[in-house]
Amino acid sequence: MSQLHKKFTTEQIKELLNRYIDGAVDRKHLQGVLEIKKRRFFDLVKAYRKNPETFSIDYSRKTPKRISEDVEQNIIKELKIDQKIIKDKNNPLDRYNYSYIKNRLEKEYKQKVSLPTVINRAKKNGLYLKKRPKKRFMTAKS
Repeated sequence: MSQLHKKFTTEQIKELLNRYIDGAVDRKHLQGVLEIKKRRFFDLVKAYRKNPETFSIDYSRKTPKRISEDVEQNIIKELKIDQKIIKDKNNPLDRYNYSYIKNRLEKEYKQKVSLPTVINRAKKNGLYLKKRPKKRFMTAKS
């Protein structure tokens, strides 16, 4: 199932729905043209009938895609704290714990971010350590 706003303009959808309401076009045919299921079709018809002037299929994101500046600063701050711990020779840690940083942001700062966001910010700011190659154990042949 494709997204209508990428295939059709709002005006095209309005015209097709008008034809359906007037009885000029069959529902099944129109569903095939729009490549949508019955439920989605009737949701569109209902929304169009409710207010034809403001009806739109344009998509707008409900939440912002970007994180705020203070969230980014806190990610970097926590990564730098981890970096100090990693560089300390008395500590057994040798890599970042990105999940811990993500959880710490939620608990301490009440800021929710995804794990890939933390990792991407680490890479972007030079605070990323590549995974070490796994050690391979050689078995002795008898």
